[in-house]
Amino acid sequence: MEEQIQSQLCSFGARLRQLRLQRGWTLEELACRSSLSKAFLSRLESGGRQASIAAALTLTRIFNVSLASLFESELATEPCVIVRAAEAEAKSLNGLKYTSLSNAGRFFNLQPIKVTVPFSRRGQDHYHHDGEEWIYVMAGSLTLSLAGKTYDLEPGDAAHFDSRLPHRLIARNEKDAEVLLVASPVAGPAQSMIPQTSQHRAIPMPLLETFAATTNPRFDQDPFKFQKAKTKAQTQKRKDMP
Repeated sequence: MEEQIQSQLCSFGARLRQLRLQRGWTLEELACRSSLSKAFLSRLESGGRQASIAAALTLTRIFNVSLASLFESELATEPCVIVRAAEAEAKSLNGLKYTSLSNAGRFFNLQPIKVTVPFSRRGQDHYHHDGEEWIYVMAGSLTLSLAGKTYDLEPGDAAHFDSRLPHRLIARNEKDAEVLLVASPVAGPAQSMIPQTSQHRAIPMPLLETFAATTNPRFDQDPFKFQKAKTKAQTQKRKDMP
């Protein structure tokens, strides 16, 4: 039993370190974002410490992954996720019809979605959230409204943009538009100059939303709060130096 527990701890630690390195964060940066100490995070990554439920939920929020994925070892994960046509469930939200084309329970960064944008879609809401999006128009005529500008797209056209900018998909010519959308919740280096804001999604990402109210707010949604915490951590580090 002790060997199994230690194996799970090592798996959790390896997964945590993998997520951190994928984003290019140091332990100090993760500590600032999560309000967990650098020493505690280091022990989690090494498998020398168990994570409390509160700490685990905080980390899922920071990394934008499911709770289950933190405990999945890389070896235990299937190398390929297949979604059969009969398994793909169509849903509707915010005037859009969409079908997820990947298993939401996995922790891959890319999230492919087939989207139908009805011509009859109402409202003018623009959405913004962490990460980036790539869209490819399969049928119909589409207008991408992005950060105050509009881009008309026809079948075969594609657009790639920072999803933290306010955006909305609009069907034209009295026909519905069919779109292949690939989203990534992870911000790339090119996005570092754009301040992050609160989330406002047209299509929800596969998160454990029931835990959202119990986790800490993300520091990366408030760059001033993050910088203040980082400065505090650096000051404390200097005090602790011999």
